[in-house]
Parts: sequence; C-alpha cells; structure tokens
Amino acid sequence: MHISLIKVKNFRAIEDAELKLDPNQKQDLTLIVGKNNSGKTSFIMIFDKFFKKENSFNFHDFSTKIRNKIYQVIEKNIDDIVIGLTIEVSYSEEDNLEYLSEFITNLNNTNNTVKLYFECSIDEELLRSNLSNVDEEHRGRFIEKNLGTYLRRNLYVYEDESELKNKEKLIRKDVSEINKLINYQVIHAKRNLASSESGEKTSLPLSKLSTEYFNKENIFSEKDFREINNAILKMDENLNNLYENHFQGFFKNIRDFLGDSSLKVLSNLESRQIMSNSSKVVQMDDNEDFLPESLNGLGNLNILYLLLQIDLKKNMFIQENKNINLFFIEEPEAHTHPQMQYIFSKKFKKMVQDIPNLQTVITTHSSHIVSQCDFKDIRYFQNSNGYIKIKNFYRDLEGMYSNNPDFFKFLKQYITLYAAELFFAEKVIFIEGISEKILLPYFIKLFDESKTEQDYTPISSQNITYIEAGANAKVFQHLLNFFEIKSLIITDIDTTDKLGGSACKVSDGKAISNETIKHYLEFYNIGFKDGAKHKEEKDKKILEWLKKVINSEIEVSSPFIKLSYQTLENNYHARSFEDAFFSINYANIYNNKDTINGLHNTSEMQEKYTDFYEITNRVIESKSDFAASILYHALISKENGEGNKIIWNTPKYIREALEWISQ
Repeated sequence: MHISLIKVKNFRAIEDAELKLDPNQKQDLTLIVGKNNSGKTSFIMIFDKFFKKENSFNFHDFSTKIRNKIYQVIEKNIDDIVIGLTIEVSYSEEDNLEYLSEFITNLNNTNNTVKLYFECSIDEELLRSNLSNVDEEHRGRFIEKNLGTYLRRNLYVYEDESELKNKEKLIRKDVSEINKLINYQVIHAKRNLASSESGEKTSLPLSKLSTEYFNKENIFSEKDFREINNAILKMDENLNNLYENHFQGFFKNIRDFLGDSSLKVLSNLESRQIMSNSSKVVQMDDNEDFLPESLNGLGNLNILYLLLQIDLKKNMFIQENKNINLFFIEEPEAHTHPQMQYIFSKKFKKMVQDIPNLQTVITTHSSHIVSQCDFKDIRYFQNSNGYIKIKNFYRDLEGMYSNNPDFFKFLKQYITLYAAELFFAEKVIFIEGISEKILLPYFIKLFDESKTEQDYTPISSQNITYIEAGANAKVFQHLLNFFEIKSLIITDIDTTDKLGGSACKVSDGKAISNETIKHYLEFYNIGFKDGAKHKEEKDKKILEWLKKVINSEIEVSSPFIKLSYQTLENNYHARSFEDAFFSINYANIYNNKDTINGLHNTSEMQEKYTDFYEITNRVIESKSDFAASILYHALISKENGEGNKIIWNTPKYIREALEWISQ
C-alpha cells in the first residue's frame, strides 16, 4: 500500500499541480527541487492544514488568481472556490486493508486505487448573512480578516474525476478517519534555533527536544525505562530520609502548635520533570570539559536538532504503526555546510530504513543533496509565469533524449559530479575552456561597470550557474529546454580547411569542427548526401551553411538558448578566443610581452601586426598561464605604480553575449 499520486488545487502559489509517484510500487523517497517561489513550501503546508487540527485555513491560503471572486460572494455563487488536495492510494490483495477499507467504495475496483479528496470550502450562506451587517466599503477587509471562521474542511472518496463536479455524488468521510490510515509527520525549515549571539540563553531547543523525545519514549516503552525509573524510586527513598532529618525542627513546631504528627515531606521525583528541568545537552571534549548548547554554532545546532527530530518522528512512526507513514522534511540543508549536506543525503535512507510503510518527501535548494540522490526520485517544481508545474525529472527528460540515449547517460553522470546547481539556477552560462573560465569574471566586471541604468541588475549579482562544458554543450539542449532557463553558450567557431580537416583562418574556412555549433545550428539537417559523386553538391551546401554561420544568420531554435562565437570585429574575424583577444588587445600584449606568462617566441612579435591567427599560434605556449597572467596584469598594474591601470578589451562576441544574458 502506498501513495501513488498527489494533486493540489488553488492553494497559495499552486493553482493546479499534480505530483506523480511510482504507480506500481512504493516510492520510498521523493526529492522536490526548484527555484525560490516555485511552490515547494506550499506543497508541504497544505498537508499541515488538512492533517493537523490546530492549523486552520485562512483567506491568504487561497490562490491569488481566485481571491477576487471571494469578494463577490454577495452577488455571485462561489461554491467552486475551494482548496483541494487529492491523494491516490494504491494497494494490493496482500495489504492489510483494515483501515483502508473505510475508503474503498467499490470491491470490483480493478485498478486497486482509492482516491481521497480533501476540500476546504466556504460556508457561503453564513458569510453572506454576516456580511449584510457590514458596511459595503468594509466588506473586503472583513472577508480577509475573518474568512477562516467560514471555512469548512471535508473529506470525500470518489472513483472518477467527473464526480468532483457534483459533490452530491461523492461519499463524505470523517476527516479524523484518515489519521487511522496515514501517519503524517513533518520537520519544517524554521526550526527556532538561536546561536549564542542571539542572547536567548534560556531558549535551548536541543534540550527541549530531547525532553520531548524522552517523554514520548517513556510513554511508548515503559519497560525500556525500568532502570531509569528504579533509580528515581531509590532517590525518593534516600531523599525521604534526608527530608525527615532536615525538616525535624519544622515538624516539632507543627506538633507543638497543632498537635499534628502526620505531616511529612516526601520526595516525588518524576522522570519527565528531571529530564525537563535538570538535564541539558552539551558537547564534551577530550578533557571532559563541555561546551554549553547555547555556545554551539548554528550549523551544529541545526544538524543535531534535525537528527533528534528525525529519531523522534521515527519512533512515533514505528510505535503507531499506520498503513502509510508520510514524512516531509523541508530544507534539511538549512545552516549546514556542504560536507554535512553530502553526509546527510548519503545516510538519510539508512536512518529511516526501519520505519515500515514509509514514504519520505524532502524539499531542498541544495545542489549537494541533489548530486547524491537517485535522479528517478526527483520532482522538479517550476513557476512558469505564476503557474506552478511539477515535472518528473527522470521520466520526462529520458523521453526527450530517446533519440540520444548516450547523451542522457552522460548528462546523468555529469550533473551528479559537476552541475547539480542547474536545478536552482535562474540562468546558465556554458564556456569553452580554461581561458574563458579565468577571464569571464573579469569581462563581466567590466560589463557591469559600463552600465549606467539605475534599474540594471549586475550579472555578477544574478543567480547564474557557470559550466565549463567544452564541446559537450550540445548534450544539454533538452535539459535546458526542460528547465526553461535562459542559457548562453560561449564557444569558438573553429573553422577548418575541409570537413574533418585541419584548423585554418576563418577567411580560408570550408567547414567547422565545433560539434556544439553543428548541433545547435542544425548542420546535420542541411540534406547533403555522402559519396564521391555527391562531393561537389555536398561541399556547396556546407559552404552555404558556413557562410550563414559566419554572418550570424542562423538562430538556435530554442528561445531559451543563445549560441555565441567569434564575429567580425575591426575588419578581422577570429577563429578562437585567444585569436579574438589578441586582435583587439595586441598593443597592450606587445608592450607587456616580457612580463606576460604563457608566451614564447615573443621576439617574433612586431609592433604592428595584422595576421593575428598566425601570431597567436606562434606565441601562445600555455593558454591557462596566458589567461591567468592577463588577469594578473589587470588587477595589479595600477597598484604597483606601473603607470595607468591596464584595462583589457572584451571581444565583441562576448560583450554581445553578456548583453543578452544580463536582460
């Protein structure tokens, strides 16, 4: 028995979204990822609202797109304005159906699925009646403040989606009945932790939680606490003897004044009180000294609190032994460093493996947690113009790569190792190699500083992920379309003297070797045929395509992706980044050639030069050393008093690329 599908309707950021889980077997872990404001917290909170009596709905829980209709309750019928949560439970004949049977309406159900529909609706009649006593100008505010009083929570069972349109056909159930079937527990991201700097010396969340843990365990497992309780009883006896001696004078006065010798002071210690009032969580060092809880770092407090919470929930799940145990954990990475996030993601499943019938949902912004998970467990929440979509990352993406299974295999491994942050990026920039990796931040700094618009958001301040992909950028096309994020690919035009031939100047080029450009600009769709008799036709089509590429006349078909490579600048068309950089910075390079690393044969450099392709190939010995030295000169030239600060020019194709990604 397991939950196979969850639907949320009209709740906060979520207008209508569906989370599909494995329909055939229990999906132990579901990892919910997505950028900020994509509905992850809303998805958890709707369970809080329906499963916890103390958490009631209010006006602001309704989706923003339907709130205006609530104001019209006097004039219009609004019985369709509801918040809905649908849970589908799949079961088999081997399952214990004692509590599920309450919700099984058709014994001939061939798909073995129970559909539960939780609904929060408005008592329209009562609301209209009370609004009639409120001045019209104040009715909107009255609704906002008091709508919670008029909201009703109901639980229905249905078989077909069409039944939801007519509630009279639905079978109503008592909401409390669901608690016999499903044990819902949650650990929210707001954990009320305070570091030593907060000044809250009396607020010790670990000690309080350890007390809660102890008390819950004492209820569940009295026999396991026999030794603790026996020790407390022994302490009672010892204290009784001490009290009798200590209060001897007090008792004498009572006898003298009242003639009453029956009064005694007895010890009545309770394990819960001792744990609560006389116990604390500390951290011991090798010398048996301890660090008080209030002086622990926030990261340590968070992970300790989280682990204690998990263990507490685990025992509740095991002791209550429901058919379905549903466990939500919101942002376990809060306040913890990357290494701890890795450890948590690796060990979490082992921590909860003893819990029967468990299905866990974890929301996260951590690329470190994502990188360690099984991609089949990922569900991607996406906010597309205010509409929340929930995507099955693995299944949907696998379908998109059905014609390129090797691409998909590479992608899974690459994201795990290098680029899990793609799940949370607003934009992404792919770079060709080490030179661009070193110098791109410098070019971005120059670009940001050149902007004078007051509302301009610097590229350096935007949530952009940078990936050094080289020729493999072609593999990411479907992934980028899946995420629907603005993606810039900066690469080299890489002209050759023939298809599959040697590198040459752009002016002499007959083809290109760059597979990324070929892939995105549809080289393989131009329709030439192989074979000797088709060679002339083939070469002609390749040249026609190349001319369009050189003149930037072909656009990437996806609106989310821009391909940027060298273009004509100062009457020269470069082939590579180094070639382009030399062509627009030659004077500065020439003047500093003796102090720029990564160069050789510098004696061949002349003060004036026009064949930049040739001189670049002749004098650059190490691209990485050259790029690092260029950056070094830009950063320290003025500080060392060597005259004016060197400002390197940014190649035109990179400037234009940055303009596109900045918007």
